[in-house]
Amino acid sequence: MKIALYCPNKPLQDPDPSGDLSIARSLETALVGMGHDCREAPACRTRWFWKSRRGWADVLGGLFRAFRWAVSFHPEAWLTYHSYYKSPDVFGPVLSRMLSIPYFLFQPMYSTKRGKDPETRVGFKLNRLALLCARRAFTNNRNDIEALRRILPKEKITYLPPGIFPEDFCRDADAGLMIRESYGIPKDVPLLMTAARFRPGVKFQSLTYLFRSLALLKSSQVPFLLLAVGDGPMEGRLRAMAGELLPGQVVFTGRVAREEMWRYYSAADVFVFPGIGESLGMVFLEAQACALPVVALDVAGVPQVVELDKTALLAAKDDGQSMAEALRKLIKDPELRQKMGANGRQFIGEKRNLHHNYLELDRRLQAEVLSF
Repeated sequence: MKIALYCPNKPLQDPDPSGDLSIARSLETALVGMGHDCREAPACRTRWFWKSRRGWADVLGGLFRAFRWAVSFHPEAWLTYHSYYKSPDVFGPVLSRMLSIPYFLFQPMYSTKRGKDPETRVGFKLNRLALLCARRAFTNNRNDIEALRRILPKEKITYLPPGIFPEDFCRDADAGLMIRESYGIPKDVPLLMTAARFRPGVKFQSLTYLFRSLALLKSSQVPFLLLAVGDGPMEGRLRAMAGELLPGQVVFTGRVAREEMWRYYSAADVFVFPGIGESLGMVFLEAQACALPVVALDVAGVPQVVELDKTALLAAKDDGQSMAEALRKLIKDPELRQKMGANGRQFIGEKRNLHHNYLELDRRLQAEVLSF
């Protein structure tokens, strides 16, 4: 089946890594792996486009390019990834009707309060139109289902558990040892790892929370080092904070390509990231696939991507003490780390495996196209 895949928030080739981008690329990979001719529609970001004349011009030009491309490609289905009030899909509703092809949304979001704010009202209405035009909405986040049911009947909503391709993230002791050696980290020192974009907002909030929690752990004389993977505009402030709260205990690696992340997970003993405001958190899935126990906060979408007390310890959001206690527990108990790590690998293989979880996506798409 020919499938047009459109990403209004971030094109597949966007250079800025994120969990959303990982999901979009995995979606394309899965569909191609199932034998579909899945191609990305011409890139055109719609993020806040209505705020400027240039934005309107870019979207109109993008719509024309997408129409010419679609006429040439002849897709049998249009699938848009992640339409929401900031980046609504304005192409799918128009082109699917013009070309008479079924229209689908993957990971859409809907929030009625955005229709009351003048700044977000245009995006809200365009996103609402996209939802009303879709034959089916697929979501990988249980927290979004209730909101989607305010506008769509439940029979048009399909939940697909989030996941990754397990073979992309496997623990390799030798590779992990090489990473330790490259940064001068002794093999017998407990190594914690965190990974994120160092950008303002919830990522920075999570990292500052983590550093303060680790400062509490340090005060209890528990030995550890932290491997901080990532980069971004807040790196200077984070380095300064690490120097003040955790002198000599944080190793900054800079940006690491997702394809190389398994080496870094393999070097660590525990993965820790608070996850404040995370809709899901792909790094938690990747870490578990590499047999790492996870420590995070019991917030947002984190509980959907771990198994509580089996693969992860989820701490209460307080002054950082609960997270410090969870880390101390794992650092002091190698057998527990090993058991939880093994559980994590099994959890990903059985319950968060996209090879399995996207079979329902394939079945639904084909059924809808046949009945169109």
